[in-house]
Order: sequence, then structure tokens, then C-alpha cells
Amino acid sequence: MTFDSVLTAVLDFVREHEAWAPFIVFALAFLESIVGLSLAVPSTPLFVGVGALIGASQIAFWPIFAGVALGGFIGDWVSYALGLHFKDQVMEWKAVKAKPQLILRTRGLIEKWGMAAVFVGRFISPIRSFVPFVAGMFQMPAVAFQLANASSAVVWAYVLLAPGSALLRDYMA
Repeated sequence: MTFDSVLTAVLDFVREHEAWAPFIVFALAFLESIVGLSLAVPSTPLFVGVGALIGASQIAFWPIFAGVALGGFIGDWVSYALGLHFKDQVMEWKAVKAKPQLILRTRGLIEKWGMAAVFVGRFISPIRSFVPFVAGMFQMPAVAFQLANASSAVVWAYVLLAPGSALLRDYMA
């Protein structure tokens, strides 16, 4: 099963079962935002496709937007909580011992840029879930983290969905 076949199947399902679309995109955004799982669930191209599907059909934009934003927000919150929970053990993990500089460089970015590092990190696919995890590991203040998390989730969802939705809606009209 290729990524293209999965993408097509999900888009077909969303088209046929519009009422489930917000829940489907919520689950995908949530899973993509969980540290470790994000590599197995690269849903960014899927969200762009869903945006185009919205524009080409009569599917409502705002429920799907809310599903993507909320899924990303809660997923990053979980990654942050996992970082808080495992903070003392992470540096002893075999995979981390092999490349500790990844965590240390991310820590440096968070310490230098704070909320901006969390905000921008959401838009960089390979590190999307890693930044919240490291923010939790090194105890970034929860309020600062959640402000960056919430605002970036909203902007991220809009950036992924709106272009295809608007372009195709105008084209199809």
C-alpha cells in the first residue's frame, strides 16, 4: 500500500462521508503531532488535498478547519506532557544516546526563541512533534507553551486548508 493509495482512499472517504470529515482530520492531525508517531502519519499532504476537496465540493470549511487545528493542538499538548513525564529518562534512551545533539540543539532553540520556536516548529514537518516534546523535557513554562501551541495550530490548519479551498471554490464557481 503506497502513500498515494492511502491519500486517495482517505480523500474518497471524506468526500463520501462528509459528516465524519472533522473527526478524521482531527485524528490525523492528533497522530501527526505525537512525538514518534508523526513520522508514520505524514498527513500534511492529505490536509492540502482535503482543502482542495473542500473547494471542489460543498463540504463546509470551518468544521474541518476546527478538526485539524484542535487535533494539532491536543497532539502537541500530549507531546509536551510526554516530555515533562520522561524528562529525566530521555537522555538515557538508546536512540537519544546515539544523537544527543538533536535534543540539545532543539533545547538551545527553545531557550533562545521560546514561544517563537514552538510556533515555527509546527510548520517544519520533521520536527513538528519533537519541539513540544523537548519543550516539555526542559520545562518550558506551560502558559507560554500553550499560547504558542494554540496560535500555531490555528495558523497551521488555515495555511494547509485555505489555499486549495479558496482556489478551487473560485474555479468551480
